[in-house]
Amino acid sequence: MVAEAVVQASSVFAAFDKDGDGKVSAAELRGCMTVALGEDVSEEEAAAILATADANGDGLLDQEEFSKLGAAASHGGADNGVAADDDEVRRRCLKEAFAMYATEGGDEGARITPASLMRMLGKLLGSSTEKMELEECRAMICRFDLDGDGVLSFDEFMVMMMANV
Repeated sequence: MVAEAVVQASSVFAAFDKDGDGKVSAAELRGCMTVALGEDVSEEEAAAILATADANGDGLLDQEEFSKLGAAASHGGADNGVAADDDEVRRRCLKEAFAMYATEGGDEGARITPASLMRMLGKLLGSSTEKMELEECRAMICRFDLDGDGVLSFDEFMVMMMANV
């Protein structure tokens, strides 16, 4: 189960890591957020979100820092000394990542379905040979589908993002 969680979190990280260098830059974060929101995200906003989780100060997020960004959002930052403003930025970043994969439905009705996951991974992976099949997407969702409804809610997405932290 832990190995499967790592694979899940790794695939989300890989979707953000457009150049495959093992790090997410502010530009990569901005690009993914722009796709998710359907509108331009400022360089400053993307840099601010990145800075909240950049533990080593290199201006990039490695997979561990990226995962902690999601974990801090789900825990509210209460046990890690992060300021409340940083917690809100982290939660917003996680919501924006969720929105990339979710179907329309507003804050409460948005869900990640196997089809929406496959569609977004197809966009993010482009012409890569690693395209996901619908059945693989169902299996990915099943691992974190806590209520058994076949889709991921935002809360289930947060569990998935913090699974390897």
